[in-house]
Amino acid sequence: MGAVLHRIARLALRSPRRILAVAALLAALTAVVGLPVVGHLSAGGFQDPGSESARAAQVLSEKFDQSDQQLFITVTDPAGATSEKARTEGSGITARLAASPNVLSVSSPWTAPPAAAAELLSTDSRTGLIIATIAGGENKAPQYAAELADPVVGERDGLVIRAGGPAVIYDQINQQTKHDLLRMEAIAIPLSFLVLVWVFGGLIAAALPMVVGLMAILGAMAVLRGITTFTDVSIFALNITAALGLALAIDYTLLIVSRYRDEISGGATPEAALVRTMCTAGRTVLFSAVTVALSLSALLVFPMYFLQSFAYSGIATVAFAVAAAVIVTPAAIVALGTRLDAFDIRRLVRRALGRPEPVAKPVDQLFWYRSTKFVMRRSIPVGTAIVALLLLLGSPFLGIRFGSPDDRVLPKSASAHQVGDLLRDGFSSNLNSGLSVVIPDVAGATEADVDRYAAELSRVPDVSLVSAPGGTFAGGTKVGPPSAPTGVSEGSAFLSVRSTAPLFSDASAVQLDRLHAVAGPAGAGVLIGGVPQINRDIVGAVTSRMPLVLSLIGVITFVLLFLLTGSLILPIKALVLNVLSLSAAFGALVWVFQDGHLGALGTTPTGTMEANIPVLMFCVAFGLSMDYEVFLLARIREFWLNSGRTRADSDESVALGLARTGRVVTAAALIMAIAFAALIAAQVSFMRIFGLGLTLAVLADATLVRMALLPAFMHVMGRWNWWAPAPLARLHERFGLNEGPPERPPAAPESLATVGK
Repeated sequence: MGAVLHRIARLALRSPRRILAVAALLAALTAVVGLPVVGHLSAGGFQDPGSESARAAQVLSEKFDQSDQQLFITVTDPAGATSEKARTEGSGITARLAASPNVLSVSSPWTAPPAAAAELLSTDSRTGLIIATIAGGENKAPQYAAELADPVVGERDGLVIRAGGPAVIYDQINQQTKHDLLRMEAIAIPLSFLVLVWVFGGLIAAALPMVVGLMAILGAMAVLRGITTFTDVSIFALNITAALGLALAIDYTLLIVSRYRDEISGGATPEAALVRTMCTAGRTVLFSAVTVALSLSALLVFPMYFLQSFAYSGIATVAFAVAAAVIVTPAAIVALGTRLDAFDIRRLVRRALGRPEPVAKPVDQLFWYRSTKFVMRRSIPVGTAIVALLLLLGSPFLGIRFGSPDDRVLPKSASAHQVGDLLRDGFSSNLNSGLSVVIPDVAGATEADVDRYAAELSRVPDVSLVSAPGGTFAGGTKVGPPSAPTGVSEGSAFLSVRSTAPLFSDASAVQLDRLHAVAGPAGAGVLIGGVPQINRDIVGAVTSRMPLVLSLIGVITFVLLFLLTGSLILPIKALVLNVLSLSAAFGALVWVFQDGHLGALGTTPTGTMEANIPVLMFCVAFGLSMDYEVFLLARIREFWLNSGRTRADSDESVALGLARTGRVVTAAALIMAIAFAALIAAQVSFMRIFGLGLTLAVLADATLVRMALLPAFMHVMGRWNWWAPAPLARLHERFGLNEGPPERPPAAPESLATVGK
């Protein structure tokens, strides 16, 4: 690794403009390929394709032309949905839908049998509901639903017509996400640039990380475009691409440029400073990137392409960010020369205010040095207080309840959300919690057996009716002909179950258990589909794989940090501290978004947390927290290796390492927090949750954990920080990541000074 970085530095010194020209050409090519990716992404991917609900949906699609992608259209008339005006409009919409080749089935209160018609009228009789089953699956159905709904929705002649249902939800999430992405960039880019100006002073130096970030984003989008030709990719991957690309590229560039300035201020020539920077900071950047990428790769364990998409986008973003940082940044430093510090805004402000130029301070007068020494003198009370605080903040996470996304992820102004509220509050049957009971092999059962099975299902508490091929059943009794989609085809059968149990409630969970407990007709196997079962399958897919994911991330982190430090203690410390910082963020999310405190920050609380979000946030945040861990430990280790390696030297190395990286880590964390905080502006609720969670995790990690808990822990452990059993020590000597002999030794503590003060 050191040899490669040394060659990159030498190449940058020889041909900086050639490197920049090639990089600009590649950026242009990736832009051409990557920017159209928006039109090739999907809003779905939350379901496990191998789950019971997915298998039920497959049978329904293949044998009955049924789909779980439905379009709901509500027609509301203050005079009543049975008025002549409402009947004419509703019947016309129903006929138009029935004529579409993309509609598999359609029912309405004006065209259905009386038993079914009653269920499609609101309890106040003002709203009629049209239900259309849409072809195309979760990738094409949203487009078809939008094309069908857009011409008919609106207000006319006193009627209010709205569109909702799963297909419309996906479409509106797609459209909203595109707007959210633009809004996020409009917030994150200017604020990040202002922070970089504060850190670097010069406009050119501040612009360099932004350019690197743009190259990383365009490169990752090009990779995603290529992946879409082979598999589905979630549109939400664009959000992580934009936020992570900007944050990591700035982090890595900031570290390299700051270390270069540090070397220059220590008296090195520009050539020697660049080589030294690449062999130290460049190595740290590469190591950090590997850690983040491997943490994100754990998302590939999950079967849902929503999570897999974040792995694709995250790994691609990290790869382009680190490549741009270690190749483009040194070339830009050489090409710009002294112009790197041109247009220094801070200098202009000082001149305008009549203030003198800052004087470099000895290391023992720096804030981060003094604060670290303070923490180490009071390591036990400081460490105990912070651990207690993080555990307290994390305690709400113990009450987490997992769910799956529905219309309430959209803002209340979205028609799909409004229709969902109307269905939940205004109809006797909760159509959102309806179920399909599929019998894949019904050959051994008679029609009477199926009827008896339907009657038993209708006896389950909170089941309003069961529609079977032989009729509609309620309370164990046949009450009329089939009133909802049902049928027998190619040796299979399916029934529709209507429920009054609120979605995500205990009653819904109990009802699902009781439906599963009813034996199939003549002993036939049964598959259950529908939103309650989908929710259970999603939660099961996530929770069943979490131990494997946690184990993978833990092992990867431990091995990489051991290769970096040669210590057995420091990797364990890193794992414990990372979990502590993440617990606080998770607790805050549950308290705000699940429990509804602080007005749920403008979202609609459902009493559950979308199951994919905690695991996604864990993998991303864990990788990013290791980013700062690597930055700090790499610099601390430099001083430790060049010390007498006593207990006092361990404390001094920690203080010096934090003094030299504290400002950089703080600035990097602030910029990363800005990038993720911009996601809070998203109107899709789980992206807002994701943004707030990552913001809190980054800030807690970079302040309380890295700047307080880390020095407190390392002071308590002393020389034991660097201990490893003899076999592991020999292993590290052979395979450990060592940068090799430095070009020059680190400056003595008393000669170290701040950069850019």
